[in-house]
Amino acid sequence: MSSSYGDINVSGGIGLDSESAPFNLELARRNSMIERQGMKLPRYLKTGTTICGVVYANGVVLGADTRSTNGDTVADKNCEKIHYIAPNIYCCGAGTAADTEATTNMVASALNMHRYGTNGRTSRVITALTMLKSHLFKYQGNVSAALVLGGFDINGPHLFTVYPHGSSDSLPYATMGSGSLAAMSIFEAGYKENMTKEEAMKLVADAIKSGVFNDLGSGSNVDLCIITKEGKEYLRNYECPNPRPYASQSFSFAKGTTPVLRSTMLTLKDVVVEEGADAMEVGA
Repeated sequence: MSSSYGDINVSGGIGLDSESAPFNLELARRNSMIERQGMKLPRYLKTGTTICGVVYANGVVLGADTRSTNGDTVADKNCEKIHYIAPNIYCCGAGTAADTEATTNMVASALNMHRYGTNGRTSRVITALTMLKSHLFKYQGNVSAALVLGGFDINGPHLFTVYPHGSSDSLPYATMGSGSLAAMSIFEAGYKENMTKEEAMKLVADAIKSGVFNDLGSGSNVDLCIITKEGKEYLRNYECPNPRPYASQSFSFAKGTTPVLRSTMLTLKDVVVEEGADAMEVGA
């Protein structure tokens, strides 16, 4: 079996222009031609996020900042980057907001149906991991979702990272996003085994704040999600380390600050023009 796509020949498999391909690439050559003629095409927008998680003695703590960016513009100062997967599983998302939300919503829906079919059996974290990485691998990185997955099930606390191409890691602490290097420095310096809940929360909050203050794509507040055997605790705006001071709306200027160069007074009849009124149609 062979097929061709422009100058590209594909043998023994499905062509890029096949309906079975995940994306339609038939406009790729057209866009390349337009660009060669001098027209500037839209570029990818750089995404920015700091997300992380850590396993402590009795559970998992996930953390995320709340800045949503659109290139150089801050689109939302207080968005939610910690997504629901199951009552005992949550997931932090970095990358394209639409991709992270759609991917996590899809897996959350599938796990909900699985619980219906198994008499409410608690979802396994490894099940969510397998579904996420399989979906992302299928699209070969074109779905821009970098995830930190955490949860607590019958086997205890779990923490995984899932990369956009479908690879994954199981780690005691993890960071992702454009501020991940700054956050990782805090984990490398402060992590220890069998931490208490309070120690884990402080470590994650400090890691997120390091991304907030050292990465232009991260900012605003710190969200935390603690998952234990007893349940989850979602703390929106756990810390607000970067409050924006607003200027006072009352302005007082001394008389004479701005000189008056000229003033003219007109009577009302000099500026009012009387015209015949037309019938006005009013729409429903």
